[in-house]
Amino acid sequence: MMVQAEALTNGAAVGSTIRLTEPLSFWGGTDDSGRIVDPHHPQYGAVLVGRVLLLESGRGSSSSSSVLAEQIRSGAAPAAIVLARADGILVLGAIVAAELYGIAVPILVVEPQRHADIPGDLVVRVRASSSGATVTW
Repeated sequence: MMVQAEALTNGAAVGSTIRLTEPLSFWGGTDDSGRIVDPHHPQYGAVLVGRVLLLESGRGSSSSSSVLAEQIRSGAAPAAIVLARADGILVLGAIVAAELYGIAVPILVVEPQRHADIPGDLVVRVRASSSGATVTW
């Protein structure tokens, strides 16, 4: 199966999906090991490292950009992020990491109805470039 998407940042990744049922702030919501530490988040304790993160959108704080960039640098970030709504804060973190560290983490936007079609806990391939983006499984 395949879902078409819009690339917000370029890159390619393969990983097991993890679907978050609520938005997440990387600042205060995750730790430096890539674990969700917000005790109010439904997926509290989940590890995002190397996973393809499926979520509707981020949940602010502009500091999430720097937290995501640092997680990308240290290897504690998701392999890719697939959103249902564009999130400039997350995109900025990925752009900074690509520029400063040369590490690309693709961020894509998929139409909400198709976003729900992407299965959780399944290995998927994400490809994103200026010519288009896909999630395949």
